[in-house]
Amino acid sequence: MKSFKFLAMSVMIGSAVAFTSACGQTGGEKGAESSEENKQLEGDIAIDGSSTVYPIMEAVGEEYMAAQPGVKVSVGLSGTGGGFEKFTKGETDLSNASRPIKDEEKKAAEEAGIEIQEFELAYDGLSVVINKENDWVDHLTVEELQKMWVNDGKTKKWSDIREGWPEEEIKFFSPGHDSGTFDYFNEVILEEKELVESATLSEDDNVLVNGVTGDKNAIAYFGYAYYAENKDKLKVVPIDGGNGPVEPNNETVMSGEYAPLSRPLYTYVNVDALKEKEQVRDYVKFTLENAGALAEEVGYVSLKQEEYDEQLKTLEGLK
Repeated sequence: MKSFKFLAMSVMIGSAVAFTSACGQTGGEKGAESSEENKQLEGDIAIDGSSTVYPIMEAVGEEYMAAQPGVKVSVGLSGTGGGFEKFTKGETDLSNASRPIKDEEKKAAEEAGIEIQEFELAYDGLSVVINKENDWVDHLTVEELQKMWVNDGKTKKWSDIREGWPEEEIKFFSPGHDSGTFDYFNEVILEEKELVESATLSEDDNVLVNGVTGDKNAIAYFGYAYYAENKDKLKVVPIDGGNGPVEPNNETVMSGEYAPLSRPLYTYVNVDALKEKEQVRDYVKFTLENAGALAEEVGYVSLKQEEYDEQLKTLEGLK
């Protein structure tokens, strides 16, 4: 974060110089525009939702509060589903999500009189990880992932998945049912079938990291940023989606080559909060202007700049 904070501070200083210069020239239109850009705001911004999106929004919040110390940004991580539950009751201004909002969640928002706006923040490559001491898994196919993770009422051993692998029980660690990461894995891997019943579930991805680092026979899946942050302690598994094994990285996630586990990450905004709270509108603008750089800093993949620009136009139209 230090490099981005230095950049942010440089931008702030540059903006201040520009403001002083503009005011010194005429005190007219340019000065008024600069004054608006540097206006200090006050108030609270309540955000909750996906633990996958949390590192991005935590970084955005830190940078924003450095520029706007009068605004308090609180970011929770109760999972995509848990976040939407609060959001559709009007308890939060923004809801982070690692999957699109469901129809029933949209309906709940409508019934509560809440108009919503979706924004994409970055791309993620959902990462399957194993213990560093696991020296037998070189890759997994989608079919093997299904064989491992779908419940069939039996204890799963590595030797059940591929011939020649150890006759040791697999220890599973998975995001909880409120997680958008679980929802995504459920859709593209489990295909709505029941998760293996022996899995340890947690909404906190750090619990999953610790579970895998503590057991040679463990396996887990979570957002790419948590693998990137712990790559010295974990081994990522290349996934064969039908065109050979592919490891998640910036290029394969952006291109969609890392299939079927590449996905966009979102934040949803309460439109009334945008209209009624100046700090919320300013924060969302700041988020879209800086999400790309901050997503890369914390281990995700930036959208193309034109995608952020288009969304800034959408934001401008919400008045």
